[in-house]
Amino acid sequence: MPTELKMPALSPTMEEGTLAKWLVKEGDEVKSGDILAEIETDKATMEFEAVDEGKIAKILVAEGTDGVKVGAPIAILAVDGEDVSAAAPKADTPAEPPKAAAASAPKPDETPKAAAPAPAPVETPAAAAQPAAAAHSEGDRVKASPLARRLAQAQNVDLSGLQGSGPGGRIVRADVDAAVGKAPADAPATAAAAPAVASQPVMPGPIEQAIPHEAIKLSNIRKTIARRLTESKQQIPHIYLTVDIQLDALLKLRGELNAGLQSRGVKLSVNDLLIKALAHSLIEVPECNVSFAGDQLLKYSRADVSVAVSIPAGLITPIIVGADSKSVSTISTEMKDLAGRAKEGKLKPEEYQGGTASLSNMGMYGIKQFEAVINPPQGMIMAIGAGEKRPYVINDSLQIATVMSATGSFDHRAIDGADGAKLMQAFKRLVENPLGMLA
Repeated sequence: MPTELKMPALSPTMEEGTLAKWLVKEGDEVKSGDILAEIETDKATMEFEAVDEGKIAKILVAEGTDGVKVGAPIAILAVDGEDVSAAAPKADTPAEPPKAAAASAPKPDETPKAAAPAPAPVETPAAAAQPAAAAHSEGDRVKASPLARRLAQAQNVDLSGLQGSGPGGRIVRADVDAAVGKAPADAPATAAAAPAVASQPVMPGPIEQAIPHEAIKLSNIRKTIARRLTESKQQIPHIYLTVDIQLDALLKLRGELNAGLQSRGVKLSVNDLLIKALAHSLIEVPECNVSFAGDQLLKYSRADVSVAVSIPAGLITPIIVGADSKSVSTISTEMKDLAGRAKEGKLKPEEYQGGTASLSNMGMYGIKQFEAVINPPQGMIMAIGAGEKRPYVINDSLQIATVMSATGSFDHRAIDGADGAKLMQAFKRLVENPLGMLA
């Protein structure tokens, strides 16, 4: 029987995606582990790998198609001698709902029903769950993608206890993520809340439309950035605290460390040391290493620092996990790897989802000071300005020093101003006396 390849859930929060590019064509032979397509989610562009062997008999969704729901058939995989005609009509059925919707569209004198579009997202996971239970295993062998097997082994997850949501009931990465606590059940609530808080955009009028312009379609990543930052500014009461920090001691230490690390091919940046300083500050002031969660406060015992990285599609925040306990050379190596793969769209969901606080550095652009928007559900973000020569009082005398301004944005629901001030003090002290964070 031909197999329908369905739109995969490449992250716990994914409900739909854009089929950015097919890497195979009809008639191509594929085997398990082959990369079939590039799929753009709300976070990044990711690869979709085959879990079965066979031939691409028919491509149902053209590349560049937006809004493809998770679980919707996108292609048909067959082996030699199989008749794909029986499967093809079923795969084409997703194209029919618009006709049904048109037929049932309200007449001009009728009021549209707000609940009309709801069944689609609700039915998709339920429908996917039915074949998952029945086709979960083949005899004694659990059906799972190679990536899911690797993740399950790394997380000590027993695959035999999971239900697969992939093609033919295969266990995929999203199923393993859900099993280790990244439950996708929270996603619909978040997505449903978005329209309620998102402000209506001001559309260009006739005069603006008459100005020569180019209409650029928003990517899924840009749409997500717009939604999340709007929610952050509308829902989170931001408080901003700024300190001026002398950098001369840190710059001197960086030069000395780089001289010793040269033989290992490691070159520290100022940002690597600032990541370390922020992580130490969060552990020193645990009242700021928190997340507001409705009727409770989550206080973290580890500092996972999300670092803002500019990519062609917008902005992404790869995470240095446990930055407080890592050496600056390890932070530097990890950061270069994460930033490189972020720009190529090759990050895994667990490498950019999470984090306990963020750091955004715009000093390389010559920006003296700015106030960053908190990345929910985190409780704070540190905005770093450029280091520049300024008049500065040192030992009661006016001298020239290299100084930068750092501004912390804090979620005032979870973090009091006094606690935010303590964190800024700790950050300033560690940057100005950097040997203290290397001990």
